[in-house]
Amino acid sequence: GHEDFSEDTYRILTAVDAVIMVIDAAKGIEAQTRKLFEVCSRRGIPIFTFINKLDRPTKEPIELLDEIESVLKIGTFPINWPLGTGLDFKGVYDRLDKRVNLFERTTGGVFRAPVSVMGLEDPLVKSKLSDSVHKTVTEEIEMLDIAGSEFDMEEVLAGHTTPVFFGSAANNFGVQLLLDGFLKYSMPPSPMESTKGLIPPEKEVFSGFIFKMQANMDPKHRDRIAFIRVCSGKFERNIMVTNTNTGKKIRLSSAHTVFGQQRETVDEAYPGDIVGLIGNNQFSIGDTLTEDESIVYDKIPQFAPEHFISIMNPNTSDYKRFRDGLDQLLQEGVVQVFQLKNAYTGLSVYGAVGPLQFEVVQYRLKSEYNADSRSEPTNWSVLRWVHPKVDASILNTPLIPVGAAAGEDKFGNAVILFTSEWSLQYFVDKHPEIEISDTPFR
Repeated sequence: GHEDFSEDTYRILTAVDAVIMVIDAAKGIEAQTRKLFEVCSRRGIPIFTFINKLDRPTKEPIELLDEIESVLKIGTFPINWPLGTGLDFKGVYDRLDKRVNLFERTTGGVFRAPVSVMGLEDPLVKSKLSDSVHKTVTEEIEMLDIAGSEFDMEEVLAGHTTPVFFGSAANNFGVQLLLDGFLKYSMPPSPMESTKGLIPPEKEVFSGFIFKMQANMDPKHRDRIAFIRVCSGKFERNIMVTNTNTGKKIRLSSAHTVFGQQRETVDEAYPGDIVGLIGNNQFSIGDTLTEDESIVYDKIPQFAPEHFISIMNPNTSDYKRFRDGLDQLLQEGVVQVFQLKNAYTGLSVYGAVGPLQFEVVQYRLKSEYNADSRSEPTNWSVLRWVHPKVDASILNTPLIPVGAAAGEDKFGNAVILFTSEWSLQYFVDKHPEIEISDTPFR
């Protein structure tokens, strides 16, 4: 939920079957956490929660659970419970297995924190906890057992309840417990929505969709990787598929798994697997690759940026490098571009969910394409898409608020940029007949 995450995070959520939501035990729910949660909620993705930094001063665990339930409107079931917090943090109690996992600090989490297993009333556990902490923990666990609901796997898989784990990632404590629980309770690859309805993973024909693009991951080569989520059938190297977006047949000959700078050739992959397709410039985010041309997966959604700048090339001598680099980054979806109209005709504005993305664009333009760039801030902070039934020509100064601007995205969809939430609400109140949305209309 960090404020500087990118829209890439949103897109990746379209390719997963379950997610782990990490919450800072001191800060609780952050603004971006809510937005990411909304994306998961729309898709009904099972969510597992890890409440982190228990070895530091924190909110009360009960307060954190209440915040999750009241803010995100999702039920909680603590799989384990912290034995104290901050300097008093001594481990976690597993409510299902009735066991204690004791915490020992490690330097920067270089090694996995030692874990010993015993009951809550074990003399060693009592010796580790102060009387007040042991009493508080015992009372809290009794309250959860009496007042809380039973662990319901169906509710978890439906995305209505989130299993909650506590720990300290920096000390590598509780992480393994989380991962073990994630593997135990999460679901296998699920059917994916397409124009033909739900496509089950056991369907024999191969199909998948591209959800992420990345260029120049290997600094020694100007390569380009398209990441595809396998949805059905079996992927085999050299398989012939159709890109339903272009109608062209393509042989997928160069396929890898990617972990950091490490790559391994992939000969086979199955539903749920992620495969990196290297070197093909014909792919775009949202493309469906399939043996059955009638299968087209739902488009990857766009999300409204909250930060806007203009980017210019200060050196005309390297304009081509600047333009080529910027086009590549736009194709990857690092930022979005909008062409403004009326008083701003000819101005291109670049939008991002998190402001760090603008620094990424300028850094990559310089490091990968040797192109200088200069950015200038704008006054806009809110964007909404306009329903296609609205005549875009009416979106001019008399209609939209002072300081707002009309334009279109790269697909030609009409948008309005507002200077503030107040300006947006003023427009909504004045013109209820004009339907707008924070995602493009389909």
